[in-house]
Amino acid sequence: MLLSCQNIAKSFVEKPVLKDCSFHLEDQEKAAVVGINGAGKTTLLRILVGELEPDTGTVSLAKGKTFGYLPQDAAVDTGHTIYEELLSVKQPLVDLENRIRETEDLMNRAEGEQLQQLFKRYTDLNHAFEIGNGYAYRSEITGVLKGLGFSETEFAKPVHTLSGGQKTRVALGKLLLHSPDLILLDEPTNHLDMSSIAWLETYLTNYKGSVLVVSHDRYFLDKIATKIIEIDNTKTTVFSGSYTDYAAKKEQLRRAQRNAWLNQQAEIRHQEQVIEKLRSFNREKSIRRAESREKMLSKIEVLEKPAEIDADMKIRLVPRILSGNDVLTVTQLSKAFGSLSLFSDLSFFLKRGEHVAIIGDNGTGKTTLLKMINGLLSPDAGSIRIGSRVQIGYYDQEHHVLHPEKTLFEEISDAYPQMDNTQIRNTLAAFLFTGEDVFKRIADLSGGERGRMSLAKLMLSESNFLILDEPTNHLDINSKEILEEALNGYAGTVLYVSHDRYFINRTAHRILELSGKELTSYLGNYDYYLEKKAAQDESARPASASPGTPDVTKESAARLLWQEKKEQDARQRKKENDIRRCEEQIALLEQQARELDASLSDPDIACDAQTLCSLAAQKEEIDARLASLMEKWEALNE
Repeated sequence: MLLSCQNIAKSFVEKPVLKDCSFHLEDQEKAAVVGINGAGKTTLLRILVGELEPDTGTVSLAKGKTFGYLPQDAAVDTGHTIYEELLSVKQPLVDLENRIRETEDLMNRAEGEQLQQLFKRYTDLNHAFEIGNGYAYRSEITGVLKGLGFSETEFAKPVHTLSGGQKTRVALGKLLLHSPDLILLDEPTNHLDMSSIAWLETYLTNYKGSVLVVSHDRYFLDKIATKIIEIDNTKTTVFSGSYTDYAAKKEQLRRAQRNAWLNQQAEIRHQEQVIEKLRSFNREKSIRRAESREKMLSKIEVLEKPAEIDADMKIRLVPRILSGNDVLTVTQLSKAFGSLSLFSDLSFFLKRGEHVAIIGDNGTGKTTLLKMINGLLSPDAGSIRIGSRVQIGYYDQEHHVLHPEKTLFEEISDAYPQMDNTQIRNTLAAFLFTGEDVFKRIADLSGGERGRMSLAKLMLSESNFLILDEPTNHLDINSKEILEEALNGYAGTVLYVSHDRYFINRTAHRILELSGKELTSYLGNYDYYLEKKAAQDESARPASASPGTPDVTKESAARLLWQEKKEQDARQRKKENDIRRCEEQIALLEQQARELDASLSDPDIACDAQTLCSLAAQKEEIDARLASLMEKWEALNE
């Protein structure tokens, strides 16, 4: 057992956050902590790593084991460049490498017994360097940086010039390179694009240590987690399996708990009515029977009210009027900011009732495209035509549709003056704003609360075309699921940008991928998109269909597929040949290295400084060529 957590409890200002929390982690186990916002997930992680003391309970890490922790919005701020910051993790290997070079220099000038001692030191240093994976540490750093979305041109950027999200990615990279026995991550995907998240999934899945992660990214959790630790109403429950397995089991438990509570409440009300009726008879016998029933009722162990009965948002998206069949037509759209060209000649269309997701890496122009469709930005070239009777509802990830100086009540009443006080309060209550909360200023809300407020305005708009920019940001899993149900029941048209692959999988009918300044259309959800991407060679992928694009005949399409397969087979054969040649060269050099090691150990030449230095130089050259070939072999196999 790697980590044991027993009966943890924690309260803040007499408000209990955690009660009797117990679970454990085994070696190499991958687990996730889930729960609604404010459930205590981050508090639990901080207790596990010793940043917070629990009120009661114990946390035990197996003897000799190490851990690494990445909090939300972790950041590094030094005078280093990005590469230097990650290289600092490998400083012991850098120092070892320098000592090897120094020893080589000394060997060139030594002789006799001193040379023998230096040679022994040299051999020991090389062995330690090899054991520490010294020949590959620089390629490991490069691989992690590229995986986290940094291009080689960014390696030399000073860390202090980076954005908060980029600094968090650097901190994540450092943690991964430390390779502790247990990695604890708090929302690690917040600042990653889709390709970086996919890389992190693969990295953590193959990681030799254990992982405990807090995340609202359900697709990410499905890929890496084999155990789910749920925090619900201050208590933990452990579920085996993936997130999807947990969701199915949780729904069964939720229904059972809801039904049990409702049935018990109905029985209590029934008994109270019977007692009241018996007392109303005002006879000695009936009063005794009423008292007997009261005694029985007082002994009932009352079930706790399931939190979700009153704690769910209530979203119902209903268009006021029906739009025309052609909702949106975009033709040859281009946009650049100075010398930075985002895209050019983009063309696509939306029909009534379609639910379309736009995906792509950070910085490709997805949000810019939504802003142009919504009239907030002007295109450099091309046209955007909105169809007849189309009414747009816009959800902005920065929540510019909200007025920071207004209260929640004023935000609704000013936008919809026809609503009375009761209607406004009922609407806000549906999005979990009750009591004095309705008089909070927008500026004082958290990110999640602003998201809920924007959704409330969107629901009231009764629009038939919704444009949504990262609608699930800052929403907990429960709220995401409610939004998904609302969109799936929505009869209007939806166009949205999202990095939430689980959300896309459940709500999208079509996917538009914005990559390389071009737009490619995939008819289906996210799983279908992945299947199509896996079946295509990215370099030969055909451009997305657009208005005015001629149909390709079946014959030419078959010829194109045959040609693509032929080229792909040729590339595969070349790669296999390159790998084979690389392996042959590595085997030859390793044989030469073994022969040199045997010569260097020969006592007959132990006092021959010139021969020893010559052999050592040859060995160094072979080691350098081996390191280069191994990097090449690793790159080919990737």
